[in-house]
Amino acid sequence: MIEMVDLTRVFGNITAVSEVSLKVEKGDIFGLVGPDGAGKTTLLRMACGLINPTSGRVTLFGGKKDAGSFGYMPQRFSLCGDLTVMENIDFFGSLYKIDKKTIRERAGEILELTKLSPFKSRFADALSGGMKQKLALTCALVIRPEMLILDEPTFGVDPEFRKEFWKILYMLNRDGMTIFVSTPYMDEADLCKKVALLDRGKIVAAGTPDQLKKQIKNKIIEIKADAKDLDFLGELPEVDDASFYGDRYHVAVTEVEPAKVSISRLLTEKGISISIMEEITPSMEDVFVSLTEKEVV
Repeated sequence: MIEMVDLTRVFGNITAVSEVSLKVEKGDIFGLVGPDGAGKTTLLRMACGLINPTSGRVTLFGGKKDAGSFGYMPQRFSLCGDLTVMENIDFFGSLYKIDKKTIRERAGEILELTKLSPFKSRFADALSGGMKQKLALTCALVIRPEMLILDEPTFGVDPEFRKEFWKILYMLNRDGMTIFVSTPYMDEADLCKKVALLDRGKIVAAGTPDQLKKQIKNKIIEIKADAKDLDFLGELPEVDDASFYGDRYHVAVTEVEPAKVSISRLLTEKGISISIMEEITPSMEDVFVSLTEKEVV
């Protein structure tokens, strides 16, 4: 449904996106994953035709359908704060020349899905951050798109809203909608059918989450201890890398048992107690760290 070939965008002396090639196929939940500044927004804007590439090409729907076949939800809330929820939906639908009766019929269904029905008369500026995102999604859906393109739709909202929003995306996908979504959250990569990892404007890996995890040759040991700074573990010969993840450390090793022995001995010598030390399945964050470190070298 979207095909990008050698897509590049340069702003002055900065190359925001460099020779990106990827394909989003019908029925995908395709995640474009990377940190802030990786080039995600620029890539999505080129996919939507909002900005032109410096070089390369983008083809939507095999070149056979017009732009009305997809809905776009930008990263920043861009609807009218001094209009109510329903007035925003009416206005957005009218831009696509949808008659008011059809807009109201569709809006009723979508507002139930997004749980915004009780807030139809509330001004957009009076909505919470999560509710504003739901309103933006409702407006994008009122045109009944075959594909939905979303730029970091859960950025900056609470974890409960993120879960709820992804449930909505899964429901839409089950009903046949293709989803192309960008996110800085590595845990959301696991929720996608396919993933492309973007770093400094380049795709460093693409595939299903399971395929990407299999690219890590190291085994991962997760450690929770009564000390936060365990960077010194990376100095052990049995340890290839150590990274901090929330309240835990992920240690990349070649052999698990010898590494556990050395880690346990070193932490005991330093008077640090261990509450958890176990081998785990690599996370998408482990994958990203591993692949991007190779790029730096």
